Amino acid sequence: MRRIAGAVFAGGVAGCETDAGGESREDLALFRFLLARHHYLGYGNTVGENVKYLLRAQNGRPLAALLWGAAAWKCAARDAWIGRSGQQRQERLWLVANNTRFLVAPWVRVPWLGSHALGMAAARVSADWQRKYGHAIELLETFVDGERFRGTCYRAAGWQHVGATTGRTRNDDRSQRPGPRKEVFLKPLRAGWKERLAA
Repeated sequence: MRRIAGAVFAGGVAGCETDAGGESREDLALFRFLLARHHYLGYGNTVGENVKYLLRAQNGRPLAALLWGAAAWKCAARDAWIGRSGQQRQERLWLVANNTRFLVAPWVRVPWLGSHALGMAAARVSADWQRKYGHAIELLETFVDGERFRGTCYRAAGWQHVGATTGRTRNDDRSQRPGPRKEVFLKPLRAGWKERLAA
């Protein structure tokens, strides 16, 4: 768990700083509770590589939680936007991280906090991934339920809308009806990302 702390006041967030400290049991319990209680998808056990962030006010009160995990195995809109083949996707998928959960706590009323939290997390997730797993991240992805949200904070944080999913999920075996389509947003993290993903 990585903490992101900042002072909150009526005009927004100020004095934000990151703490690359380790994961405490208390932080992990709070993180799980926030998502389980307040995120519409809840909190399931994470599988594979993942990084968790808590955004806190300087007084310690939690403001937001962000969970990053392994990229979706298949996403036609993402792969078309990158311009890579199925073989390249399989070989370089470990360079993409998925923002699987993003929650601004329901008691928080701070303008632009969502995009600010996404920006702070995006600025450090690759370095944190490198420390934890020994490799950097080139591209971030997320899937937004368009029936519930517009993706405004992702757009404000510099993410690009590249299309929509077909409604199939990570564990879909095509024996079930598709779920809701999700809007696909991507954010490259540094110059040369496309070449490294397609190498």
